[in-house]
Amino acid sequence: MTITGRDDPRETLDGELREFLEPEVETAPREVIRASQEAAVLDLVRYAWDNSPLYREHWSAAGVSPDDIRTLDDFTNKVPTLTKADIQAYRARTGDPYGGLLCVDLKDLTSVTTTSGTTSAPELLPEIWNTVPPLAAATTRDLYAHGLRPGDRVIVPVGTFRNYWDDFYTTLGLTPVFVDSWLGQGESLLRAIREHEVAYMQVHLPAIMEFEKLEEKYDLREAFASIKFFAFAGQPMGEALKRKVTEDWGVRIVTYTSAGDTGTAWEGPDLDGFQLWEDTMLPEVLDTITDEPVGDMEVGELIATDLDNRAAPYIRFRSGDLVRVTRLPAPTGRTHARMWFSGRRGDEVVIDGKAIVVGDVWRLVESLPELSDGMFQVIRTDAPMTHLRLRVGYAPERTSDVVDLERRLTDLLGAELGVGVDLALLTLEDILQYSSSVAKFPRMVKK
Repeated sequence: MTITGRDDPRETLDGELREFLEPEVETAPREVIRASQEAAVLDLVRYAWDNSPLYREHWSAAGVSPDDIRTLDDFTNKVPTLTKADIQAYRARTGDPYGGLLCVDLKDLTSVTTTSGTTSAPELLPEIWNTVPPLAAATTRDLYAHGLRPGDRVIVPVGTFRNYWDDFYTTLGLTPVFVDSWLGQGESLLRAIREHEVAYMQVHLPAIMEFEKLEEKYDLREAFASIKFFAFAGQPMGEALKRKVTEDWGVRIVTYTSAGDTGTAWEGPDLDGFQLWEDTMLPEVLDTITDEPVGDMEVGELIATDLDNRAAPYIRFRSGDLVRVTRLPAPTGRTHARMWFSGRRGDEVVIDGKAIVVGDVWRLVESLPELSDGMFQVIRTDAPMTHLRLRVGYAPERTSDVVDLERRLTDLLGAELGVGVDLALLTLEDILQYSSSVAKFPRMVKK
């Protein structure tokens, strides 16, 4: 693997010179993409039937076998979808820690990581690889598209992001710089960026907050002058915070998200939609009521199928993510599908018969200067709710009167949302203790 691609990874499209790591893949015609997916799916169905006890049981119960699947349309119409609950139920019944998904012998595994555990207990992710782990390897085209090149120095946030990123970076000709990026380490992290002229870093919300604390002491625009871009994931970045990072600090933010737990999807060079590499996964978008495919750019649930995972593939997996997808070519010249995230199934709470979604709360919380980080959680209960219950994080250095802040936020939420509000204010450091992982902070939690 190399981040330089072929000798001249450039293509002229519409009179404009563009760079691609793998031009023949990234700009493949739609009919070529579909034909490749069909071949991969037909092979995958037989492979999973022969090797996964869960799929054999799950499909048999639906009256489906590999003999019934002869086309891609057969696959999307006949193979039943799979939920996380299906995997968990199989695990509870059999004691299999892999939930019946594992298709290889345990001795053949190279590593085992987990999902983030944002919406439920983390799921094991068994992996087979030689040089670079698959999760990291899948980002190569995206990192190249955003400007990383051999010789660039990149931060490895020690103990923060799962998988072997240092090995991956070295393989690409990049130089890893190891730094602790957790709470209280902002100054040492900033020092490393300046001293080593770092070009790239995966950042999480705690790191951004650490940098915020240093705004009065350092010229962050100057300190980040060598940075080509930050990658941000785990949750959406609020608009107020994003403006600060991009406009005040001068840093380009590239967001990535989950591709239905089959890998990651990164914003493209134009920052318009998440790129789904369709040679590695098959995306479907189904109506949440009818389960029928939705039209281009219509909202539905992302159903994802692993095309490059032989260890424990997810096949027609219900991600719970509500998305819009287009398969029309992007202005960048890439022809694979792009996705826009709209929310998650269940990301709403009913207060006295009125549905309140996370985005409604977020917009109001971050509008107050003391709360511009947008740190809050909606607390949901099984019993009928008469008040919107929140815990909200404030920045002590920007807050002179906590009691007044609580009053202003309560009044604002009540007036705009039309419901009663019970809230608890915590410092940003204290509210981070409710994170589900180092990179994930759930916005909807159950008491």
